[in-house]
Amino acid sequence: MTHNDIKLALSHEIDDKYQAFVSKGIPTARPILGVRVPTIREIASKVPPKDFTKILKVEPVSLEELLFRGMLIARMSYDEMLLYLDSQINLMDDWCSCDTFCASLKPLIKKHREEFFEQKINSFLKSKKTITVRAGMVFLLGSYVTEDYLAVIFDRIETLRDREAYYIKMAIAWLVAECFIKYPEETLSYLKVSKLPKWTFNKAISKICDSYRVEPDIKIYLKTLRKV
Repeated sequence: MTHNDIKLALSHEIDDKYQAFVSKGIPTARPILGVRVPTIREIASKVPPKDFTKILKVEPVSLEELLFRGMLIARMSYDEMLLYLDSQINLMDDWCSCDTFCASLKPLIKKHREEFFEQKINSFLKSKKTITVRAGMVFLLGSYVTEDYLAVIFDRIETLRDREAYYIKMAIAWLVAECFIKYPEETLSYLKVSKLPKWTFNKAISKICDSYRVEPDIKIYLKTLRKV
């Protein structure tokens, strides 16, 4: 299978109505064909491993080609994935390709949590590039919201609190909400001493309150903590 085969397969799955819909919510410089993510994943699952390298050498043009590339990388071994990880993140310029790629790597990262944290996440969170930082945050959200990493997550969030990029602020709010849902007491203690700016802090409260897994009386209390 070649990259041209992939482009042809994607072209057969274009949905014009879907393309019009997603184009409104994904701000990317890449053209959007209008192929649904499950369909892209299905096509990617059919590529034999022997063809991965030659396909990955071709730089993706459309958003769907970029998503496809990430799905191939996620099918690799851990060590092979590391060879392509940075190049994939450098190609991304939107939340969809970032979050989809990070989610695809979740099963692989969970088997190598400690080494991946040391090898990649720390450096991602220190990056000046918005999408790279967001990737680090989404990796934390997907594989590290556990008791042994909770304090580390709160520390890293505080180091990012002054970053103004929307993608980063939303990722922080999303991560705080997930921490609260799984560890409410510990996360509440963090929120009470957090120095997050008003917008990010209040967005985290809103995301917690949006969850069906949080009791109504707790939501009422949390809303009293909002910064004015």
